[in-house]
Amino acid sequence: MPRIQFAEVSFPDPNLPSAYDIEVRLKKFLDSFRERIGSPKFDYALSEADRLKIKRRSAAYLSAVSRNSGMDHLDPKDRARLEVFRNGAQVQLVETEHRADEIASCLHTEMPWMAPATERLWHDMRASVRNGDPAPFVRPMLLVGPPGIGKSHWSRLLGAQLSVPTTIIEATGEPASFVVTGSQKGWGSAGPGKVLEGIIASQIANPVVVVDEIEKAGDVQSIGGQRYSLTEGLLPLLERSTARRWSCPYFRIGFDMSWITWVLTANSLRGLSAPFLSRCPPTVLTALTREHLIGFAEREGARRDLPQDAVDAVKEVIEAIRTPHHVSLRSIIRMLDAVDQAMNRPVLH
Repeated sequence: MPRIQFAEVSFPDPNLPSAYDIEVRLKKFLDSFRERIGSPKFDYALSEADRLKIKRRSAAYLSAVSRNSGMDHLDPKDRARLEVFRNGAQVQLVETEHRADEIASCLHTEMPWMAPATERLWHDMRASVRNGDPAPFVRPMLLVGPPGIGKSHWSRLLGAQLSVPTTIIEATGEPASFVVTGSQKGWGSAGPGKVLEGIIASQIANPVVVVDEIEKAGDVQSIGGQRYSLTEGLLPLLERSTARRWSCPYFRIGFDMSWITWVLTANSLRGLSAPFLSRCPPTVLTALTREHLIGFAEREGARRDLPQDAVDAVKEVIEAIRTPHHVSLRSIIRMLDAVDQAMNRPVLH
């Protein structure tokens, strides 16, 4: 995998001497210097003033090294967490336009009703290959459509095809921006956001991040009247120019978050601000047809290696429903789960 500089810090030399080692060197130098200038022998012994001066100079040197690193304000535990980025972070490359075609073809075969999203992704991947980018640059996607058509499922499938981690954030359960941006020290739950936590854990800087039902995040305000809405917290991360040097509130250093593939899902555009929509224009998706549901059941049943007669039974249920748009992919998956469990149920004696 290619690597990019991810954290805007300079990591000190791992062989940097300790304060004790520096003090020993300075003491030896002072002794040697006095001997060279012909100081009397009895003056070689270091006075208390000499020892204090050496300690101050040692501390000043280490402090200067720490300041130059950009991590002077961090405690040792947080510095140690960032050590994983000493040699940068990995990004997963889409090597050729042919590989981009393969990924898009797989997504379309599995979920043809997601064609508008797949086509947008396909064009972005091919453009990144032509530009020689170290990883696919996919513009933030806002997938708008009825519930249960597989927007999140498509996103997970995308992560699997790109061979990168996928992080799911439920906007209804975590409406404040802290889940994405993190919170500064001083808060009881201070820490980096879920996105950066995932990158630290995987050391891959271009994960797929899915924010489900973003239109339901609403507005969160503190007692003092400060706003911490999820959509506002996302704005600098969805704009590539600001995402390149995004400042984490917790670590208070910059990170290159510009290679993240953002997939935001919504059932409607109600409540989404103009600045938010300008950063990720909506991709409108339609309801599932009976043919879509049957095709999905067939492919998912084959993937699970279920007997054809069991899959046919699920398909018969789908065909018997007069209004297929009332059936979601979740319903099909639950039916296949029930078949799977029944097939693998232990025999009772």
